[in-house]
Amino acid sequence: MYDQVQKRLNQIRPYLQRDGGDVELVEIDNNGVVYLRLQGVCSSCLSSTITLKIVVEKKLIEVSGVSRVEQVL
Repeated sequence: MYDQVQKRLNQIRPYLQRDGGDVELVEIDNNGVVYLRLQGVCSSCLSSTITLKIVVEKKLIEVSGVSRVEQVL
């Protein structure tokens, strides 16, 4: 599952980087929760929660076994 999640993040990453941000995969727990750290301007953006839930989580939920995405500060 780790490789599949990383592959999806690599598809999303250019869009975040274009705006001065990035995302780091921190951990995937046994319940399928993916923990991510937003970086750059994404870490302090007021829309970061929306980006995480609407854009990133939507893409990662397509990976079998992923249940949700949580942000690590």
